[in-house]
Amino acid sequence: MPGSFHKVACPDCDNEQIVFGKAASTVACAVCGHTLAEPTGGEAILEGEVVETVEAR
Repeated sequence: MPGSFHKVACPDCDNEQIVFGKAASTVACAVCGHTLAEPTGGEAILEGEVVETVEAR
């Protein structure tokens, strides 16, 4: 099953960034460097607020 893409708001700087729901590596905010997603081997743990699902599969 493919994953989805989510727009996540950074809790530190409110930058919105698109993150893959099944990220295989740590995803950091492009502005401040705060960790937005942690890999788990399946669905990633998203640490910011999910603003919207950009592409659901």
